[in-house]
Amino acid sequence: MENELVRVFDNQRNPIGVATREEVHRQGLWHESFHCWIVSREEEIDYLYLQLRCDLKKDHPNLFDITSAGHLLAHESAEDGIREIKEELGLDVAFNELIPLGIINYCVNHEDLLDNELAHTFLYKKNLGFDEFSLQKEEVSGIIKVNFADFIDLWSGVKPEINISGFEINHMGEKLVIDGMADKSRFVPHGLSFYETIIQLIQEKLTE
Repeated sequence: MENELVRVFDNQRNPIGVATREEVHRQGLWHESFHCWIVSREEEIDYLYLQLRCDLKKDHPNLFDITSAGHLLAHESAEDGIREIKEELGLDVAFNELIPLGIINYCVNHEDLLDNELAHTFLYKKNLGFDEFSLQKEEVSGIIKVNFADFIDLWSGVKPEINISGFEINHMGEKLVIDGMADKSRFVPHGLSFYETIIQLIQEKLTE
């Protein structure tokens, strides 16, 4: 996977060539990714679905994250990123069902990882039951949903923790219920500005 080729860009988003995933993360080169956030509306309440990263993941294991996300390879377009939803979550989604949220500059700098992504970001609005998810066990070990208003309150500092509900698959292949409370430490530390940007973009689409 670290030898997969991705397109690289300069600071003005101009393409400048290709590099391996290992090189872009070691050198902090700009490259493309695909992010999709899934939201449902149940009885006039909006819920945000999040994935639980597998405990075998090199980065941020056992933390809740973007519903589906991944790198775009050198030969792929943003439309090809739809494969991530199928691979990770087992959901069949057509690209024209996604609502574009734009390309977001996403930067993470910690330890030996310099991750500078041009994230092609989308929203998918769909009421889904947890039994509709078929997870890629090497990547995703569970799915939760949170009240979107609570998610906003968490990242704005109004609430120290919020209710989460869903399921996870353990190493025995057993499906376990998730039902409890979670604070910010349970989520991938993308950074407050990233969460604020995503929340604003999703809010705008939900109120259109």
